[in-house]
Formats: sequence, structure tokens, C-alpha cells
Amino acid sequence: MDDIEKPRDDGSDISKKFAGKSVFITGGTGFVGLCLVNKLLMSCPDVKTIYLLLRPKKNKDIQDRLKDIAKNAIFETLLYTESEDIFKKLYAVAGDVGEENLGLSQEDRNLLINNVNVVFHSAATLDFAETLKKTVDVNLLGTRRIVQLCKQIKNLEALVHVSSVYVNSYKLEASEQLYPKPADPEEIIRLVNELSEKELDAKTPEILRDHPNTYTFTKHLAEHEVNNSAGQIPCAIVRPSMITAAWKEPVPGWTISKNGPQGFLMGASKGIIRRLPVGTDLVYDYIPVDVVVNELIVAAYHVMVTKPNTLKIFQCCSSSYKPFKWNMIQHKINEYLHSFPLKSAVWYPHLKFVESVRVFKLIAFFVHMIPAFILDFVTKLAGGRPILVRLHTNVNNSLDRLEKFIFTEWKFDNKKTLELQKTLNKTDREKFNIDIGTLDWESYFIDLTQGVRRYLNNEGVKTLEAARGKDTLLLFAHVILQLSIYALLWFIFACILGTTMVKSAFIVPIAYVLLSQL
Repeated sequence: MDDIEKPRDDGSDISKKFAGKSVFITGGTGFVGLCLVNKLLMSCPDVKTIYLLLRPKKNKDIQDRLKDIAKNAIFETLLYTESEDIFKKLYAVAGDVGEENLGLSQEDRNLLINNVNVVFHSAATLDFAETLKKTVDVNLLGTRRIVQLCKQIKNLEALVHVSSVYVNSYKLEASEQLYPKPADPEEIIRLVNELSEKELDAKTPEILRDHPNTYTFTKHLAEHEVNNSAGQIPCAIVRPSMITAAWKEPVPGWTISKNGPQGFLMGASKGIIRRLPVGTDLVYDYIPVDVVVNELIVAAYHVMVTKPNTLKIFQCCSSSYKPFKWNMIQHKINEYLHSFPLKSAVWYPHLKFVESVRVFKLIAFFVHMIPAFILDFVTKLAGGRPILVRLHTNVNNSLDRLEKFIFTEWKFDNKKTLELQKTLNKTDREKFNIDIGTLDWESYFIDLTQGVRRYLNNEGVKTLEAARGKDTLLLFAHVILQLSIYALLWFIFACILGTTMVKSAFIVPIAYVLLSQL
């Protein structure tokens, strides 16, 4: 990286570089996209225009969707210092990466060609169960369409493609380089176009080979789409790992994602999720969303300054640098849940980890499915909408797809990311920090628990006192239930076994084993 301009300590070079520039973002309504929009508005205040590719929805055009974006809680911090006029920098264009020519009108396409300077492509289908046809249309061809647009943009200074470290999940260790493509993309596109849906689904396992799902396969191919034009357009790829709640910005714990730890903490805090299949001694590669967004902007800046004629790849991850294991906080996770309980909790939260999917499914029948049937029945009687049985059924059905990701330990290298951080001046190293060396996982999960409460379960600080009162009542009910089950078991075994000695020898341990699964 000797070709990078010497860093200056006279303010933010990155903010200055983005001043007067126009940015085009795909996936702007997603987890990463919203955080990216917020960060650009906050830390690059002189950015000219941020164009967002938005899909029109039924009964809601793109202008209505743009207004909805501005109402998101992520912008609360921004609006402490800025008026709502800041959102005038946002400009919606109707389109879809899954359609020919991105679904853009000729007028909007010309608008982007004539005005855009930086492109962030983060739109993708993330569903591991999605069909090959859908993922090829969105992840592979969508990227090809973005690259084609970038070739037409008159004053393009950088394309940053958001990939994933898991594009190389068929390897247990992966560095910041482009690995050989897993298939001929033209042949894959031909098969998708020619085969029936049934034929394609049957052939998909053969096509994927070592790839665990259609997502990683098509995202791997998409990287090569970017690389194919690296000599024609200035570009970089950023590969995040599992993206989790914010570390620092806009506020610690901010999230709208229900994937990974956020999703199961959301359910655990309600008392609905009581067991979780996790390898407590394995390294899980989590990375906060604000670090990911910082790296996207820094990567764009790097490309704008160095004007490379080859593809730059940076991995935004933690496994090889700041590894997280669940055994670090396993003994404290329930403490976090009860420090920040929910007023809407349906039962006393008590989360335990299970180190086998098979054992999890067995235990889940008793601690998830049976209570779900009961609570759904009560909900239906009360005129509500029963959802718990469906929720737990979907979780169980997804485990076979997720097992590889739950119980596999990967090591992803991030040396180039750390080198990139060193090229920034002091202001930008703080303002656009991509070094997680000072991240404390225990403190982070305390913030994450509060973020899940606030942003996913929609309960603010004002409800906390009432929630703690309810948590105490739920604890009382939980203990009463345990004692009732214990008494019932004692009575049943006493009637069956008959003698005091046998009762003492068998009733207590059996009851303990059963009750420990509540």
C-alpha cells in the first residue's frame, strides 16, 4: 500500500474526499444499507447526493418508502444536530437489481450515469434456503448489472461490492484474496434459464458441490463479476462475517437485524427461546455493523485515492484477530436478560446452550413445542393470532441448513484491513475506525441485549421499571411451576415404586433432570 497518499492530521481526509460527491447505494433499506446512509450523512456532511435504488411496493411508491426510511430510529442521533432538511440529500430511484437493466427507467439511468461518483452495492438475497434461480438473478446477475452500469458512469471513482467471508466457507481458513470461481457463470445462467424449477432444484446439490448453499455459491461467483472489470473500473470488495448490532454508532446496540445472536436474544428475552444449539468452545465470527460500514467507506476512499487497476479485497471479521466464544459470556447471558427484561415477556427468561442439534431438537419438544401449543391455544381463545408453534417449527426446519454454520469454526484473515486502518490519519482512525482491537465482548453483549430490547422488541427505557416488576412475578410463577411438576413427579413415582428407599434413590435425580430442562 505504498501508493497511498501520506495521511494528514488536519481533519478528516475521508470527509473531504466525499465532499461534493454523489453516492449510489443498492440495498439501502437493509441492515447495512441504513447504517451506511446514516454514517455518510453524519460523518461526510458535505456529500452532495445519496441515490438509493428502491423497489416500488404494492400501495407504496418509492417516495413513500423514502419517507419511511427517514423515520427509522437509526437517525435519532443524527437529528440531534441536524434538521430534517438533511434528508433532502437522499434521492430515490425506482429499480431492482434482480431485473434487466436494474429495472431503471432511461431517465433515472442517465441521472446516475451523469452524476454518481461512488457506488456501494450491498443488495442481495441472504436466504440460505432460496432457490438457485432467485440467487442467480439477484446475487450474480444483479452484480453483473451493477458492474455494467458502473462502466457507463462518467465520473466513477469507486465501486465497493459487499460480499461475505462465507463465500469461501468451503475452506476452514481464508485470506483476503480472490479464490478460483466454483463454476462457469455462463453455464450456471444457461441452466437456470433452460431447466424447469423442479429439474433445477434436483440438480442444485451437484452444481453447488462444496458450497453449503446457493447464497455462498452465487456470492462467490459475484466476486468474479467485479474482478472481470477491475482493469476498467476502480473497485474493491469488502467481506464481512456475521454482522451484528452496532458497537458504537449510531448508538451501542442499535440493530434491525434478527439474524444471529440478535434473533435468538429477541426470543429468549420473551421467554420463548429457552435452548440454543451452540458450540460454546468454538470461535464465532461476529462483527458489529458500524465497523462494517466504516470499512465500506474507508475502502471506497482507498480506491478513490489510489486508483488501482486491480481488485482490492478486505475481510471485515473477528475470528483471527478478536475471537469470540460463547463460553466468555455463557454464565452471564441470563443475568443480562434479567437486567433488561421485557414488559411483553410471556414467561421467565432462562436460556441454556445445547452442543448438539439432535439433542436440541429432543429437548426443544418439551421446552419449546409443548409450551407453544398451550400458549397458542390460549392466544386463540383470547382472539389473538397464534404464532409460536409456527415459529418453533420454522426454527427446527432451518437447523439442518444452519448446522454447518453453527458447529464449524472458521479462521478468516484480516491483515489487509488492519493495514488499511494504519494508512488513515488520526482523525479518520477514530471517525471511521475499522480496528476492533479494543472491543470488549462482554460489554458489547450487554449493549446488544439492550439494543434488542429497544429496537427489535420495541420497548424503551420508560417500560424498564414495569418490566422488572413483571420479571419478578414471572420468576415466582416459574418457581411455582417447577415445584408443581416436582410434586406431581414425586406423587406418580411414589404410587408406582411404593417404598421410601426407592423414592429417595430415584425420584430426586429424575425430577432434577427433568426440571433442569425447564
